[in-house]
Amino acid sequence: MSQPCQVKAEFCHPPADLARYFTTFYVVDITVPGDARVSDHLHPEWGNLRFMSAKSAQTADEAGNAIVNTNFIATGPSSKAVPFSIGTTRLWGVGLLPLGWAKFVGVPAEDLADAVMDGNSHPAMASFTSLATGLFGTVPDRAGELAQIIAWFRARLAAPVADEARILAIHGALVDRDVVTVSELVARSGASPRTVERVCGRAFGFSPKLLLRRQRFMRSLSQFMLDPSLKWIGAMDCHYHDQAQFVRDFRQFMGMSPREYGRLAHPVLDVLVHERQRYAGSAVQALDRPGGRLVTRRLGVSA
Repeated sequence: MSQPCQVKAEFCHPPADLARYFTTFYVVDITVPGDARVSDHLHPEWGNLRFMSAKSAQTADEAGNAIVNTNFIATGPSSKAVPFSIGTTRLWGVGLLPLGWAKFVGVPAEDLADAVMDGNSHPAMASFTSLATGLFGTVPDRAGELAQIIAWFRARLAAPVADEARILAIHGALVDRDVVTVSELVARSGASPRTVERVCGRAFGFSPKLLLRRQRFMRSLSQFMLDPSLKWIGAMDCHYHDQAQFVRDFRQFMGMSPREYGRLAHPVLDVLVHERQRYAGSAVQALDRPGGRLVTRRLGVSA
């Protein structure tokens, strides 16, 4: 059973010179009684870096190996839910848009698709460990911590990005709910099918077909999270042919049925999804537009 959990979060839009590379920078303070922990599931998303003041998070990689006792957990672009548990901690998250992955990580996204990593030990995350090590002081300092994150990425802005224009064009087409088929995605991207396939693998992590399915699914899941009274049938995206197709997608992306997921408590994600939608205009980062601006506001909710 989940413990009582208090979540306080603040979403921060990166400054203009960094905005095209990130979904958000966000700080989350999670408080649970004593040594208790709460459990939840990360949704399919773009790549993320999560730095923590306490080594209280637990999850596992694709092979089922436990990731514990670390202050830095990184995830590649994902098409599967990631179960985790966490105790009291302060956490800074950096959401990498596909263009940001290509610029700051450099490793082909398809090589780390659905990867969950201890950032302090995985070779692909080595450049970020200096940020993880020095981010938190003895007392919380939102402004100082955010300034460190901004400075770290600004110092690396000179790195070139291959296929930048194509990445942005593909991303813009992906988040357009009227783009349903791979052929439509290719036409909107202004490149050959082979080029779109190659760029999707390197920057987005998955094939165009899977990316479109993930977008359709995430539109549905976010609707349900925002308003469970819709039931699953009311939250389903209009491009699903029937409920059976949605259930198959749900099992693939979340590893369980819609009914099983609906019965679970979501002590962390429930709060973040609602407040992200309220203040950022998008409930989940997979639906963020490339370079879209977000409003910076302080959030505080008990769950």
